[in-house]
Amino acid sequence: MFKEEREESLFDWAMIGDVEGGRPNLGTTMDVTVYRLMQFTLRDVIIQEFDVKTADRLFYKAGELAGRELFKAAIKQKTDFNAFVKELQELLVKLKIGVLRIEEADMNKMEFTLTVAEDLDCSGLPVCEETICTYDEGFISGLLLEFSGKKFDVKEIDCWCSGDRVCRFKVKPAA
Repeated sequence: MFKEEREESLFDWAMIGDVEGGRPNLGTTMDVTVYRLMQFTLRDVIIQEFDVKTADRLFYKAGELAGRELFKAAIKQKTDFNAFVKELQELLVKLKIGVLRIEEADMNKMEFTLTVAEDLDCSGLPVCEETICTYDEGFISGLLLEFSGKKFDVKEIDCWCSGDRVCRFKVKPAA
């Protein structure tokens, strides 16, 4: 399940297990600090062992897989874009991932500017003149891939860490 060599994802929701049964006292939620501890230490080790470019590629790819799998498991609206966005917004708040908004949408070109407020990955971090939400870029890309069947390029253009108070993403179909 976790140690076999492979070229493709074998992710299955069963890997998450019975969290409620396994954590009868602590429950299904945890502090954001623990999530960030795992994310940033993992990223740090990948950068040390490889390089920043590899860390970005792996975090984007992992986010994309997570977005695809969350879509398949939790999104019911699979045909109407506006209904999909509304359902996704509600789900992201319920899961405490962030508050999604669409600032701009060109439905003919399928190009969007999205924002995520209170982003799980970075809101509250010190300003460091960087955009850091590479995992989120992949996550959004994966959600849109599953919805549309088409690949999207997602790039964060503003971030809490770059001094903004929301994460802003430019989304366009992949070339």
